Amino acid sequence: MLIIPLITISLLVFIAFSTVPAVVNIVVKQASYRDLECKRGGGFFGSLGYTLWSALICLVLVMLTLPVWWVPPLVAVLPPLLWGWLTMRLMSYDVLAKHASTEERDLLLDKYRWALLTMGIVSGMLGAVPTFFWATSALALVLFPIVSFVALWVYSLIFVFAALWFSHFLLDALQTLRQEELEKSLTVESRIVDPELPYHG
Repeated sequence: MLIIPLITISLLVFIAFSTVPAVVNIVVKQASYRDLECKRGGGFFGSLGYTLWSALICLVLVMLTLPVWWVPPLVAVLPPLLWGWLTMRLMSYDVLAKHASTEERDLLLDKYRWALLTMGIVSGMLGAVPTFFWATSALALVLFPIVSFVALWVYSLIFVFAALWFSHFLLDALQTLRQEELEKSLTVESRIVDPELPYHG
């Protein structure tokens, strides 16, 4: 009962450290993001502390809700919500750690909170497939080594997909934010030079 949640949390933490930075670097090499300035709002230790704290909160929530996981309606609801919340927190922080400042990251996470949570829940729903199989099949207990290996593979695939999704979404949002700030600053400078210009901000 405990092994699948522990696998999920551990694997998500591992991917957040090992895979997300590589995925971000690949995405940034695309033409539309090559000029994106690195403001390094999150370093290694900041990411480590944020990841461990988020994983600890998720683990506590798993322990508190685990007794009702096997109730038929909740087995399809609780795991996606928990994995979605954790995916949102870890992916969002690590995707923006290199390129966004602390202020930009906080602004984007606040502005797109519900969109990011929805993305995390969708990823969590896909990640809940092994959990659902584990909870509803006695065969999973007999074939535990095979099931755990398949679960690891499925989770890895889903979390890499989530890393790509979050990278594209957040880097595009960061680029849009900086473009809007640049346009505002240019408008203000234009008004300082020529106060007769109409203001559209």
